[in-house]
Amino acid sequence: MQKLPRDFYGQDAITVARKLLGKYLVHNVEGEELAGKIVEVEAYMGPEDKAAHSYNYRRTQRTEIMYGPAGYVYVFRIYGMYNCINVVTAEVDKPQVVLIRALEPVSGLDKMSVKRYGKKYSELKKSQIINLTNGPGKLCMAMEINMSNYGDDLCGDRLYIAEGSTDDKFDIVSSKRINIDYAEEAADYPWRFYIKGNPFVSKPHI
Repeated sequence: MQKLPRDFYGQDAITVARKLLGKYLVHNVEGEELAGKIVEVEAYMGPEDKAAHSYNYRRTQRTEIMYGPAGYVYVFRIYGMYNCINVVTAEVDKPQVVLIRALEPVSGLDKMSVKRYGKKYSELKKSQIINLTNGPGKLCMAMEINMSNYGDDLCGDRLYIAEGSTDDKFDIVSSKRINIDYAEEAADYPWRFYIKGNPFVSKPHI
C-alpha cells in the first residue's frame, strides 16, 4: 500500500478529514498487517473549537503533539479504558486533529476478532462483524492501537495511512460530531464526515 505523504496532513483538519475517507489505516503488529478502510471521521479545529482538546490554545503534556508537525499520531484515552486515535494536521502551532471514528475491516481479520471477541473472524455473527471497528474505542482495540502509539510518525512503517482504491466511489455525508454536548455552539458544527451507506459507520442516522 502506498503511504500518504507528509504534505497531505499539512492541510486544515476539515480538508484532511474529508480526504481521509476511503483511505486505509494500517498497523503492523508482530509481523502481521492489520488494516481497515476509513469510513467515518471528525475534524477538530483547534483554538477556536470548544470541542477540541486544544481549545483556547490549551497546552499540556498530553496535547503537546498537536502543536508539532503534521502527520503524527495523537492518542488519548476516554473513560479511563478506551483509546482513540487522531491524526495531527495543519501547520506547526496550529493544533488541529482528525479523530478516526470507524473503519471497515480489510486485513488481519482473525487477529482483530480475537482481540475484540476472543474468537476467529469466521466464528462471528453478522452483528459482531459490524461492531468490530464501528467506533473509535472499538477500532483501537481491534487494531491494537494504544498509548504506546502516541507520537507515531504516520510516514513510518509501524502505523500509517495508505491510499485507497481509485475505483472506490462514494458520497460523503456531514453531520454534527458525537458526544460533545459540553461544547456549546461548537456541538452543532457539521464537522463529522462519513461514507454514505457504509454499514460500518458508527451512527449513520444522527
